[in-house]
Amino acid sequence: MMMEEEELEFSEDLEAILHLTPEVQLAIEQVFPSQDPLDRADFNAVEYINTLFPTEQSLANIDDVVNKIRLKIRCLDDNIRMVVRGQTNVGQDGRQALAEAQVAISQLFGKIKDIKDKAEKSEQMVKEITRDIKQLDHAKRHLTTSITTLNHLHMLAGGVDSLEAMTRRRQYGEVANLLQGVVNVLEHFHKYMGIPQIRQLSERVKAAQSELGTQILADFEEAFPAQGSKRAGGPSNVLRDACLVANVLDPRIKQEIIKKFIRQHLSEYMVLFQENQDVAWLDKIDRRYAWIKRQLVDYEEKYGRMFPEEWCMTERIAVEFCHITRTELAKVMRTRAKEIEVKLLLFAIQRTTNFEGLLAKRFSGCTLTNGPRVKKPEPPLESTNPFLEDEVGDDGSEMEEDLDRPKKHKAPDNPFHGIISKCFEPHLYVYIESQDKNLGEMIDRFVSDFRAQGPTKAGTEDGGAVLPSCADLFVYYKKCMVQCSQLSTGEPMIALTTIFQKYLREYAWKILSGNLPKTSSNSGGLTIKSLLQEKEGSEAAKFNVEELCLICSILSTAEYCLATTQQLEEKLKEKVDKTLVERINLNGEMDTFSNVISNSIQLLVQDLDAACDPALTAMSKMPWQTVEHVGDQSPYVTSVIMHIKQNVPIIRGNLASTRKYFTQFCIKFTNSFIPKFINHLFRCKPISMVGAEQLLLDTHSLKTVLLDLPSIGSQVVRKAPASYTKIVVKGMTRAEMILKVVMAPHEPSVVFVDNYIKLLADGNPETFQKTLDMKGLKRSEQSSMLELFRQRLPTPPSGADGGPSLSFSTPTPEQENSRIRKLEKLIKKRL
Repeated sequence: MMMEEEELEFSEDLEAILHLTPEVQLAIEQVFPSQDPLDRADFNAVEYINTLFPTEQSLANIDDVVNKIRLKIRCLDDNIRMVVRGQTNVGQDGRQALAEAQVAISQLFGKIKDIKDKAEKSEQMVKEITRDIKQLDHAKRHLTTSITTLNHLHMLAGGVDSLEAMTRRRQYGEVANLLQGVVNVLEHFHKYMGIPQIRQLSERVKAAQSELGTQILADFEEAFPAQGSKRAGGPSNVLRDACLVANVLDPRIKQEIIKKFIRQHLSEYMVLFQENQDVAWLDKIDRRYAWIKRQLVDYEEKYGRMFPEEWCMTERIAVEFCHITRTELAKVMRTRAKEIEVKLLLFAIQRTTNFEGLLAKRFSGCTLTNGPRVKKPEPPLESTNPFLEDEVGDDGSEMEEDLDRPKKHKAPDNPFHGIISKCFEPHLYVYIESQDKNLGEMIDRFVSDFRAQGPTKAGTEDGGAVLPSCADLFVYYKKCMVQCSQLSTGEPMIALTTIFQKYLREYAWKILSGNLPKTSSNSGGLTIKSLLQEKEGSEAAKFNVEELCLICSILSTAEYCLATTQQLEEKLKEKVDKTLVERINLNGEMDTFSNVISNSIQLLVQDLDAACDPALTAMSKMPWQTVEHVGDQSPYVTSVIMHIKQNVPIIRGNLASTRKYFTQFCIKFTNSFIPKFINHLFRCKPISMVGAEQLLLDTHSLKTVLLDLPSIGSQVVRKAPASYTKIVVKGMTRAEMILKVVMAPHEPSVVFVDNYIKLLADGNPETFQKTLDMKGLKRSEQSSMLELFRQRLPTPPSGADGGPSLSFSTPTPEQENSRIRKLEKLIKKRL
């Protein structure tokens, strides 16, 4: 008993020891891969035995299997025994190897210590050997420095003496080279300024520089006196060399020379174009620019070689002229603001911007960094809107051509842009007011031209095309925008944008919405109620072909205006200053054009919907209880199909360029027609079995026509959009299900109610009661049926509003056709 307990405990301990983690087991499988089932971690003895002996017949060779297993066990025991014996002496061998390693480490440590001691002795020996060499090296370095310093001192002393002598003799050519050398040598003595002799030489150099500056300024004052008279003999070589010396002196000397020379050179301009002179007004602004051109040519001929090229004197004269001109023009325009007219202002701006462009071609603009430079706007990214063109050729080309024209990269920014023309910005209100007036006259002309042409003619000539006035308006917008951006990219652009917004709205109201055809039900405005209002007993007034074409043309124009207005907004944001971008917003105008599109589509839907109303009214007044046999489609169906075939091809042809809006028209018409058809279907009461069958066939005919609505009457058959097909199938399937419920017997009541809930999935008692009215049930029967209906309704899920929910999947048209044919066969058998 004790033996068995000990073996049991040993077995449990062994299992605990051999229980390996999944990570260890995976590592063992990777190192010792094996396909033997006995090596698997999840080995199951029962499954293994069942694998060896799957049937009773396989037990015949059990002895062979047992012998093989015993042989394998013996092999494993032998392997284990060999491994255990091999591990017997491992501990002793390890201790011996550790002792040997420790001895080797001790020997190695001793050798390293000996090497370190020898290295220290060698280093000490090298230091003793090189001590004398280092002393000699330091002595050589100090001697070299002393000789160099003495040479520099000799050069400095001699250079200062020569500099003073040459200054007195005005030998500026030699002074220019010598002064730079003296200054460079003096830099080596900054750390020796405590020595009196060195400090004295430094003071003599500063005194010579100051004397040179004063002397050069006096020479220039003598050559170019402030009174404006010029030296008869032209520039001398002395002054040319003096400019070279000024390059080495304090920069203030150079700036003073430049300032005095430019002031003397432009003194005549200040006299000729004083504020009280006739030539100072805007109409003679060309004379200002002609004068400076002559002066620049004269300067190049007489003084071009006197000043160093890096001084950019020609550009500096031109820049100073621009600053003076801007100030003088601003002053004279403030004084005579009432005399400024649009043509005069534009003439002056045009001539000024041309001159600024000429300066940009001639000069680089490098001197503008020293003065009040006009901030250059960053180049905008390449745009895809139709307004992106070369701004030179703004003579009113068609916007449609701009859409197809390859985009041109903008020329590099003009650094001189606005350097003079900035003065016109405070007076651009005159230009803005003029554009406001011109655009108002343009809109009035568009209105009068449309009325003179007549809506009928406008609807027949190229019906569905964009109105020409739309392109004219945006071409003029583009011209104004480019012109104004050349004048200013600040507040005037915002004011011009406001004008654009005003006349975009007026165009939408007066040209587009104002010329939409009116209907009798539209006198009080286009509303959803008027679209769904039924006209019983009378034939509704329909739009003729010309009016339909006009509506489509207005719709296409509104779409073009919508897209082009968006592009206009993008271009305005590119033209205006970055700080004002947020103030440009044309979303309101785009919404206005979207409303015109929506109203146009609603008019087309209303017209076709109203044309179908009499047919639906006739359907609801037919005696469906007395129908004796099922025939072809009813006359009202033929009438509806006729109206659809009359209107839809015309609308589709005129909206060929705006396919998405034709699809919207189809969807809106279907969403309006199907609910109205179902409402009229409920009015058909009471209905006999044969009458319901006839209505079911009529409903199927209408469903087929509606599914083909987008391509009806077209030689090219296109598949209707999936969204449209889904709406038609969903709506007309509901109508078919209502008729199926009407055709079903109402006894037993529970079956009828359950069938209704299953087919219609409508929990509204009013719909159920309308269905009972169609069956012709009495009020007493309806009360019990309604009570049963409320009891049999499934409990709505949490959050549901109790309204009708479609729980059945929408069948495809092929499935519906198959179901209707089966239903027809069933009805005929029952009859």
